[in-house]
Amino acid sequence: MREMSVAEQRYEAVRAVIADGETVTDVAARFGVARKTVHQWLAKYEAGGLDGLADGSHRPRSCPHQMPAAVEVALVEVRLRHPSWGPRRLAFELSRRGLMVSESAAYRALVCGGGPTLSGTR
Repeated sequence: MREMSVAEQRYEAVRAVIADGETVTDVAARFGVARKTVHQWLAKYEAGGLDGLADGSHRPRSCPHQMPAAVEVALVEVRLRHPSWGPRRLAFELSRRGLMVSESAAYRALVCGGGPTLSGTR
């Protein structure tokens, strides 16, 4: 016998409450979950049907503090023209152009972006 998916298991619980007329307490005990969970499944089913019972993504919808791509491109371009400049100087030069970047953000962008690294030129 094949195993049921999470959505199918939740649907069985919802169907037991809606179609079979079982109480939420009985269904919760049978499925080993809290009554509140069964109520949440019922609300999800009413809102989105069977698709609403599937596990949703936990990934954030956005990352508002992420550096814009245009700023990152400008940072790498300046670094390619001036390979000896470190994050502090790069952040300063970008601020002169109206692009506000912190020193630590400039460093992270260079490390993650695979830009040229500083060599021991001192």
